[in-house]
This record gives sequence, C-alpha cells and structure tokens, in this order.
Amino acid sequence: MRAAVVTELGKSPQYLEFPEPVIEAGEQLVHVRAAGLHNLVKALARGAHYAGSNELPFVAGVDGVGTLDSSERVYFIFARRPWGTIAERAPAEKALCVPLPAGISDVDAAAVVNPGMAAWISLKHRARVAAGETVVILGATGVAGNLSIQSARLLGAKRIVAVGRSVELIDAASVDRIICLNDGEEAVSKALAEEAAAGIDVVIDYIWGRPVELLIDALTKQFDRNRTHPTRLVQIGDMAGKTITLAGSTLRSVDLTLMGSGIGSAPMKLILEAAAELFAMVAEGKMQVQTVAVPLAEVNEAWGRVEKARRIVLTI
Repeated sequence: MRAAVVTELGKSPQYLEFPEPVIEAGEQLVHVRAAGLHNLVKALARGAHYAGSNELPFVAGVDGVGTLDSSERVYFIFARRPWGTIAERAPAEKALCVPLPAGISDVDAAAVVNPGMAAWISLKHRARVAAGETVVILGATGVAGNLSIQSARLLGAKRIVAVGRSVELIDAASVDRIICLNDGEEAVSKALAEEAAAGIDVVIDYIWGRPVELLIDALTKQFDRNRTHPTRLVQIGDMAGKTITLAGSTLRSVDLTLMGSGIGSAPMKLILEAAAELFAMVAEGKMQVQTVAVPLAEVNEAWGRVEKARRIVLTI
C-alpha cells in the first residue's frame, strides 16, 4: 500500500510503499479516506514529542477517517506502530473508533478532532467554563484558537479576549476584544492589566513563553489582601517559548490554578466522547473548521506548507 513514510526524523515523509497492516485481536482494518496534518503529527515525525518513538521507518499520522470492511464510516485514533493514519489502510483498535454522523464530511471530521480537543476538552472539561465567565485565549489566531473562540461562546462565556500576532485572522465579531502581541510589551501589558482588573476567569494558552509571563504579571498586579479572583490557566502549546519564569510568591499572592491539556492529561474515554460531541456540533452547523484538502501523493509538498487558520487534510 502507499503511505506517508517517515524514514528519517526531522525530514518530510515520503509517498512510498509500506507493508500492509497486520490486524491483531481487538483491531479492525480501516480503509482510510482522510487524515489531518496536525502540528502533533509533525512533532512526532521530528522526534520532538513526548508521546513519540524513534524507531524507523514508520507511517505518519495520529488520527483519520475511513471505512471498515462493513462499509461503516468511522473516525479512529492511534494506529499501532509502525503504522500510522496517513496511509491507504491502517489497523485500528475497535475501542478507539467512533462512528461518524451523516452530516459531516470526511475532511471536516479528520480536521476537527485534534485542534478541537485543544479547545473543547480544555474549556469544557479542564477549565470547566461556566456561563457568564471571561475567557482569554493566548494564541487565538490558529485553527485551535479559532475553535476555542467558538467553543467558549457555545459554553456560555460572556466575554472572550483573543490574543495573538496575526490578528487579521480573527473574526472581530466573534470576540469582545483583540490584543495584538506585535504591539510591544508595554501595550500588551497594559491591555492585559485592564482585563485582569475586570476579572479573568479562564486562560487558554497555546503559546506559553513571554506572553504568559506578561499575563501572570498582570494578575499579580491586582493583589488585594481583602479580595481574590480565581483564574484557571490551561496550558496546551508552547510556540512562544518552552519555559517561563514563575516566582513562588506569585502563586501565593494570586488565586491561580495551572493545569495542562493534552495526551496524558485526559483519559482516552473522555477524548472519544469529546470527539463524538465535536462531530455532532460540526454536523449540526454549530461549529466550523477551515480546511485545505491535499491528495496523499502530495504529502511531501504539503508537509512544508503554511496554512494560516486552516488545517491541511490529506485525502486518499
């Protein structure tokens, strides 16, 4: 069969022949139709993700959409190594397959789960956003950031503040305020301080690094021994920096809860349940994901493409 084969860590996968999947007990063969080219997929192919393996060669891809021998259409996740999901066929654990509703396309289903998890699970299950709360999204200009804006509104957030660099990608009508990180630290700090003074309930962070330091600093400046405002910060990505400097006194002076959202921080049962919720919302028109479909044969070219606020999906 043909697949996107990683032969060297850090290099683009090649469109090559790869051995057919060997189906084991508890698995079923999926005839793949579409698979998302997520940031996670690229990180695993670089050997730069904690969930990865350096055993070569292997097929790229963490999730996908396809049909079973029964013709049932399913979403599946985490094919057994060395097989991945960006291939003509893949082995899938029966327990890790989710039936798809008729109202969602293969491409949308393959695109939405990975960034949607970073939005929906982070907001609903990790931060537990309540109606009427204020949500700040750091890194709101990507696919996951856009889905976070939609998710926050669906969950009843009263105020949504979008923070990022390519702010032209943000639909101004969908948020209450946009803070541009390109405006410089002084302006960003001032804007964040204004939001902190009004009360920030939830922070969804896709970028980490200096922007998070500025936000936490804005929270600490609101110190008042007679009044506290609890803030839950959910960490998801680190595009702006791998680490931050955090003084112990900060955690003593503000009511700040830090948590992560990713593989390992949410049980697989929750991930699959959330995937079904995402599919239903897309099928019903309550949530939209922007996509670009590219044939599997063009994986090498697609790997290096930059699509702002759109998710590349490889189709078979």
